[in-house]
Amino acid sequence: MQTEYDVNVLITSMANDLLEKLKSLPKQELYMVGIHTGGVWVAQRLHQLLQLELPLASLDISFYRDDFSRIGINPQIKPSKLSVSVDNKHIILVDDILHTGRTIRAAMNEIFDYGRPASILLSVLGERQGRELPIQADIVGTHIDLTHNQHVKLTNPDHLTLQISEI
Repeated sequence: MQTEYDVNVLITSMANDLLEKLKSLPKQELYMVGIHTGGVWVAQRLHQLLQLELPLASLDISFYRDDFSRIGINPQIKPSKLSVSVDNKHIILVDDILHTGRTIRAAMNEIFDYGRPASILLSVLGERQGRELPIQADIVGTHIDLTHNQHVKLTNPDHLTLQISEI
């Protein structure tokens, strides 16, 4: 099993795939939204590589999670920052790891509370098995095969690293 990933290579590959997929859309309608925390780190790099016109947005989906009543408030809640209307924009939703699909569902719920986008394209650095909801990424940096007792996490915003650990 591969345990080391060159995150910069993955993000560059994702940027190239995004350029190809989005080439027919007007740049002024492309709005990148990163999900706090790791998704924002990946989105910052992608936003730079793609040279998007609209500012990068960020979501903290803590209040939109379906387990909010069970686990309570995240002690590190950050405000969501969407400085541009999402109405009729082509949203590029970015997260670090797609696992169950619940984080993405929560993010889409929050986005629709801000308005009605023209489309949402999901871009993730890593995708692992274990989907609980029918959510699929459009752009994937890498597929990660893990056992049931392993966890993957993006760490260190200055030098992004995918870290696999035992639970």
